[in-house]
Amino acid sequence: MTFTSASPSGLDRAVAHCQDVTRQHSKTFYLGSRFFPAAQRRAVWAVYAACRDGDDTVDERGDTAAHAGLDCWWSRVQAAFAGRPGEHPIDVALAWAASSYPIPLSAFEELHEGLRMDLGGFEYCTMADLTLYCRRVAGVVGFMIAPVSGYSGGESTLRCALMLGQAMQLTNILRDVGEDLTRGRVYLPADLLGEYGVSRADLERGVVTAAYRALMQDLTALAREWYAEGRRGIPCLHGSARLAVAAAARAYEGILDDLARNDFDNFGRRAYVSGTRKLLMLPRAWWELRSVPASLS
Repeated sequence: MTFTSASPSGLDRAVAHCQDVTRQHSKTFYLGSRFFPAAQRRAVWAVYAACRDGDDTVDERGDTAAHAGLDCWWSRVQAAFAGRPGEHPIDVALAWAASSYPIPLSAFEELHEGLRMDLGGFEYCTMADLTLYCRRVAGVVGFMIAPVSGYSGGESTLRCALMLGQAMQLTNILRDVGEDLTRGRVYLPADLLGEYGVSRADLERGVVTAAYRALMQDLTALAREWYAEGRRGIPCLHGSARLAVAAAARAYEGILDDLARNDFDNFGRRAYVSGTRKLLMLPRAWWELRSVPASLS
C-alpha cells in the first residue's frame, strides 16, 4: 500500500520528531541508527518512536489510563499500517515506513502483547516467562529492522535478529532492577530467585549479597550467549546496516561490563556506557564484520 496523505514537508517534520524521540530516549540506538543510509535511517527512527510511544503509555500513566492508552496506541499502529494515520507525527512517519519497507504488523502485535504483560501484573515464575517477555517487547524489534535494512539468510537471520533484541532487553532488565522495583515490578524469575536464595524482601533492601551477585552473573552470562547468537546474523544484513546494528549491539553489551565493574549494584546506580566508550567500540565492531562471512551455513 502506498502512503500519500502527508506532504514532503509534513513527512519531514514527522520524521524529525521521531529522530528527536530516538535521540532523547536511547543514545545507544541512536548512535547505531546514524550508520544506516538516509531513507533507512528515517524508517528506523519511525519504528523506534512507535515502539517507544507504546512503552511510555504503559510506564507513565496510572493503570486505568494506561489500559485505555495502550488500546489507543494499538489502534493507531493498525491505522498507520492501513495507510490511514492520524495527525500525530509518529503515526505519519510509521505509515510512511510501513508503506516503504515490508515491516510486519505481526511484530507490532507481539509488542502489544508484551506491553499488556506489564499492565496485567504478569508474574514471572520461570525463565521461560522472562524469555517470552524479552521476545515480545524487544526481540520482535529485530523483525521490524531487518526488512528495513534488507537481509539474506531467511529465517535463520531473523532468528538471530530476535536473539539480539532479546539480549538487549535482558540487559535493560539487569540494569533497571532498582528502578523497576519503584514501579512494583520484578522481572527476575521466581524460580531463579528461589534457586539462589534471593527473596523479594532482599531485593527491596537493595543490598548486593553474594547470592544476588551470583544470580546477576548467571543472567549476565545468558545475555552474552544471546548477544553471541544474535551477532551471527549481522553479516547477513545488507550494506551499512551491518555496522549500524553491530555498533548498537556492542554498545548495549557494554552496559553489562559496567554493571559487573560496579559489583552488580543495580539498585541505586544505573549502569551505562559513556559516549566516548561507545565511539571507541566502533573500530572493533567494524573489524569483526570484516572478519566474518555473510553466511549462517
